Amino acid sequence: MVAMTFVQASGDRKTVQGLEGESVMQVARRHGLPGIVADCGGELSCATCHVMVDEQWLATMPVLSPDEEEMLECTAETPSASSRLACQLRLTPAHDGLVVHVPRSQK
Repeated sequence: MVAMTFVQASGDRKTVQGLEGESVMQVARRHGLPGIVADCGGELSCATCHVMVDEQWLATMPVLSPDEEEMLECTAETPSASSRLACQLRLTPAHDGLVVHVPRSQK
């Protein structure tokens, strides 16, 4: 199990458990967390699972693919240097304690 914390735009925090290999999007949906719409179900075609990875965790993230970079241009809120699509972030044991921030809007 990998513990991770979702921080809502309001500042509310929720720590949940994810499984190794599961995407951050899947964890959010399984736990019914607000703010991760994931209209495409993780197919990298909608940008409604936009999150900002807490700065201390950026180095543990996989390299941003050209497709993900292109989809980040379609997010409802302007992406930042820490923006990623939750469907593209697979949990590993190195992510235990991961913190991601959920934007105010996905659409």
